[in-house]
Amino acid sequence: MNLHRLRTIVGIELRQRVRSVAWYVLLGVFAVILIGLLALSFASFALWEGGNELFFSLVIMLVLLLVLLVSPTLSGSAVNGDRDAATLAPVQVTLATTAEIVVGKFLAAWISGLAFLVVALPFLLVAVLAGSLNPLVILSSLLILVVEVAVVAAIGVGLSAILARPLFSVASTYLIVAALTVGTLLVFGLGGAALRSPQELVTRELDYAAVPANCDPFSSDGSAGCPSPGEIGCVESSRINEVPRFDRVWGVLAANPFVILADATPPTYDDEYGVPTDLFSQIAFGVRAAQIPPEPRVEYDGCTPFSQQQSSVTPEDQIAGTAPSWFVGLLVQVVLAGGLMSWGIARTRTPARRLPPGTRVA
Repeated sequence: MNLHRLRTIVGIELRQRVRSVAWYVLLGVFAVILIGLLALSFASFALWEGGNELFFSLVIMLVLLLVLLVSPTLSGSAVNGDRDAATLAPVQVTLATTAEIVVGKFLAAWISGLAFLVVALPFLLVAVLAGSLNPLVILSSLLILVVEVAVVAAIGVGLSAILARPLFSVASTYLIVAALTVGTLLVFGLGGAALRSPQELVTRELDYAAVPANCDPFSSDGSAGCPSPGEIGCVESSRINEVPRFDRVWGVLAANPFVILADATPPTYDDEYGVPTDLFSQIAFGVRAAQIPPEPRVEYDGCTPFSQQQSSVTPEDQIAGTAPSWFVGLLVQVVLAGGLMSWGIARTRTPARRLPPGTRVA
């Protein structure tokens, strides 16, 4: 693969995008959204009370969302759009190979998607300067975002080379993106609800029928006619419930772009309670909690004061005790994107033995 020819193809593609007014409109709308988000954060004093981590994660997630919405349009007609406009054949008769043409269009679509990240950099800088952020959080989230932009661009370019009609390739790209984002959530929710298992719930409660009115057994020392908890009997009851088994289907979330971004970013916690402080950690905690199977027997002891009961596991403990899945999901996405790109190169290679009906050659 010749780097000079590849650079020429990328330059031609980028110049065509730069000349488009719609491109600047999209970037302008994105900048306005970020300005509004920044203003709301300052108005609520979030940046001054440790909310800078949340603001940073919100901006990164917003950039990823907009890239997922815009990139299929930018990349889904990269090859077949040129074929319909009769500009692909003149390039194919040059010294540029088919792989260089398709890869060059992919790199151009990737760079175009990263333009949203460039627009967001000043706002991310404000979040960084407003308070101390973990450098690993900044670096890892930006790297994963760059890779996700490349994956979506590769899927769009690959489908544009495989399918003959630009409308179908753009729609197919949106369908794959929807399957990775919304589809994985639907499979996770519906699959977990469908795969249920029985769980025994045992409840122990004080026999409040034996407690006089206006008496609090847990704050009473036995005086004034108020019995203490030890003097009151407990009533135990049990029942069988059907609980969803999200632990059996949580793996489908591994391919979700937002889950990959959240799970690959080092979590940040509140120093006092171990609660996640940014959007990355909150999403990662939800996915990691879904890995834990439900207990076959759950007990609730209402006869013991809450302060004397065993402390519950914090979100930090749950994340530390479960396995990350972002690299598996990222591998699935890379294999999918690479397979579509390879198939697209094979479909675009000339001379072609057979073309779809109505395909324009020159």
